[in-house]
Amino acid sequence: MQSLRSCSTDIPPPLSSSSIPMMTTTTALTGTALSFDEEESTEARIRRLISEHPVIIFSRSSCCMCHVMKKLLVTIGVHPTVIQLDDHEIASLPPPPPPATGHGGISSRNPVPAVFIGGSCVGGLESLVALHLSGHLIPKLVEVGALWG
Repeated sequence: MQSLRSCSTDIPPPLSSSSIPMMTTTTALTGTALSFDEEESTEARIRRLISEHPVIIFSRSSCCMCHVMKKLLVTIGVHPTVIQLDDHEIASLPPPPPPATGHGGISSRNPVPAVFIGGSCVGGLESLVALHLSGHLIPKLVEVGALWG
C-alpha cells in the first residue's frame, strides 16, 4: 500500500497543493525522481527517505506548522523535502528525541510535523525554532551539507 504522498522541495510560493503520487514527483533542486518499491513497508520507506535527504519534514497535508518550518528553513537558504503522511502512517515515524531537561518534548501522540536533519529527529516546530535561536541550527545544516558556510 503506497500512500506516502506529496513530496516537494519547492520554493515559496508553494507548488500546487494537490496530492501527487510520490513516485512521480521530482525534487526541485536535483531533478531526481523519488521512487520506492511497492513491497517496501511504510517504516522502511520512511527510514530510507530520512537517510537519503539531509533535511526532511514529515507532516499532515493541512498542517500550518509545516509551512512555518519550511519558511524558516527557506529563509536560511535550505529547501527541505516535505512528505505528507496519512494518519495511519504517522505511527511509522521513528520516535521523537527525549525531552530536554525542563522542557516538554514533542508529543508521541502527535509527532508531526517532524523535521529530520542529517538523519536525526530534531522534533517539531518548537524544537526547530529553539535550535535556531540557540545558534545551533545553521552549524548543524552546514555539517550535514544542506547549507554552505
